[in-house]
Amino acid sequence: MSMQPRFLLLVVLLAAPMAAAQQQYEANAQGDCYTDNGSSVLGYTCGTAASSPPPPCTAYLTFRSAPPSYASPITVSYLLNASVPAVAAANSVPVSPPVARDGLLLVPVPCACTAAGYYQHDAGYVIQFDDETYFAMANDTYQGLTTCQALMAQNPAHDSLDLYPGIGLTVPLRCACPSPAQAAAGVRYLVTYLLGWEDDSSTVADRFGADYQAVLFANNLTDDSTVYPFTTMLVPLKHRPKPDVTVLPEPGPPSPAPAPAVSAPPPPAVHSSESDSGRWKKSFRGRCIGIGFGVGFAVLVSGALLALFLLRSRWRGNGELPRTAIHDVQLAPGKEGAKATPPPWMMPATVADVDVRDAVGSMAVYEYGELERATAGFAEKRRIGGSSVYRAVINGDVAAAVKRVAGDVGAEVSVLGRVSHSCLVRLFGLCVHRGETYLVFELAENGALSDWIHAGGGGRALSWRQRMQAAFDVADGLNYLHNYTRPPYVHKNLKSSNVLLDADFRAKVSNFGLARAVTGAGGQMTSRVVGTQGYLAPEYLEHGLIGPHLDVFAFGVVLLELLSGKEAAPARDGGEGGEALALMLWEEAEGQLVVDGDDARGKVAAFMDSRLRGDYPSEVALAMAALALRCVAREPRERPSMVEVLLSLSALHGTTLD
Repeated sequence: MSMQPRFLLLVVLLAAPMAAAQQQYEANAQGDCYTDNGSSVLGYTCGTAASSPPPPCTAYLTFRSAPPSYASPITVSYLLNASVPAVAAANSVPVSPPVARDGLLLVPVPCACTAAGYYQHDAGYVIQFDDETYFAMANDTYQGLTTCQALMAQNPAHDSLDLYPGIGLTVPLRCACPSPAQAAAGVRYLVTYLLGWEDDSSTVADRFGADYQAVLFANNLTDDSTVYPFTTMLVPLKHRPKPDVTVLPEPGPPSPAPAPAVSAPPPPAVHSSESDSGRWKKSFRGRCIGIGFGVGFAVLVSGALLALFLLRSRWRGNGELPRTAIHDVQLAPGKEGAKATPPPWMMPATVADVDVRDAVGSMAVYEYGELERATAGFAEKRRIGGSSVYRAVINGDVAAAVKRVAGDVGAEVSVLGRVSHSCLVRLFGLCVHRGETYLVFELAENGALSDWIHAGGGGRALSWRQRMQAAFDVADGLNYLHNYTRPPYVHKNLKSSNVLLDADFRAKVSNFGLARAVTGAGGQMTSRVVGTQGYLAPEYLEHGLIGPHLDVFAFGVVLLELLSGKEAAPARDGGEGGEALALMLWEEAEGQLVVDGDDARGKVAAFMDSRLRGDYPSEVALAMAALALRCVAREPRERPSMVEVLLSLSALHGTTLD
């Protein structure tokens, strides 16, 4: 063998472990969702189909505090599917209090190699708003810890043009494990760090106390490579990252230029001449940092344009406008349309639709093992009906209900964590474990109101006085939501199965997953209608109009259920073809109930639940029926407010108690 082949063989053998340690830097490719699907944006590679997958590891993600939604260990852990105690410990901070805006949180997560050959840690996300896109979720909500390309590849069943609230997505978060070469050099952890405006390879190495050359090599960069804000960089560490990485070390005296990095293929070429007005760059130790993230903007020459750039990036980052301009639009005279906003962690504090931060501060955070013991291992005998709710005994003496939820619970936690009323179910606390959230509520011993008032409820029936009390309690709870919370809330999902009865048959409104804060006097609009058939008001079905009148309508339906014992949307036989026609209870009442005239009492008596056996005051029943019909009026302006409803019921309730 000649000298030259031996030399080449030696080079190949030496380069092999080095190449294995390198990951391809995404180099701003994450901004073009539809044309750039290279491996750098799908994740950090971990092998080929022919090779055996490497073992999983503990990796670290970084997340900048983004008040009000994601600013504490518990809210960030919920978003990233991480252990709450582990995140709090990694940052040496308490679980619930928020971290200062833009404060860097370290998030330890399990990282594993997938069948597709990429390292990732999976989180779950449920779309909340009409105009959310894969680009916005990747770069706004998850701060670049995933990419729109990776989201689309992970969720092929959900086309990017057909996203709407309620869809659950798997979010592949970018993580990586040390390669054999890195492990041999003493590297134990890799941190996925999101670059900021002032960051480059050198500042990142200084922040984490990492070896500068190792940082370059881990990301397949050279000393002259261009890096971009809002892209991720891997930081190899021989020890766990310390909480003080949230503070960048003060710059010391100029250090000598570092030795050349190990030769590696550079990222896509970027022009760096002073005459190139398409990139604004900042020089630091001979390296440059280019502005990325807002692909599609040809010229960005001044930091003064940053606000406009960020504002447009959400709408134009994926190359097109959102599917609809209607997104919870606050109606005001002469104003329509929704205004897109930059990522929350880049903007001053604002009022968010889902404010989990303030809510969790007053709640208990449970360990999964504690809830497992309280429910006897989530035993089937502890399950309530066929639901995902289990009876629990916490600390040996506190009766509770534990609800297991796989999707987003932000709205419910936000509302129940900030309200307090005896007619609203109380949320004690929560637990996040392996992608699922466990909500711990007060136990309503007698279950759902629907089980007691419908004829098929197993023979159980409420007395007239109990029905009146339930109606009064529900009205009391809704009146509190509409008039005594700041901001006011609309429940949006009121129905008899979401009204619970405690041991004394006092009613409590539950299930706030669709609750919405309403701050505009004219209401709000949505293009995505969700709810239960039979309880949805006509204006909501036809126009997506949301306001207190929506709850008033649903309350009227519940009143009709209490009076008749019938379901809100029963199946009826009708038509010559023998097909079953779904006749809504409110439509039936509209056609059958007569609340004035000589035959009014007879019509109401025919409508009443036969299980009451006539044991009710006919005058009060007539007044209740009249109130119910006002509540289910087709025109929202013809319905009473919850204040009026409560006052009317208070007077009627008083006559029942006399």
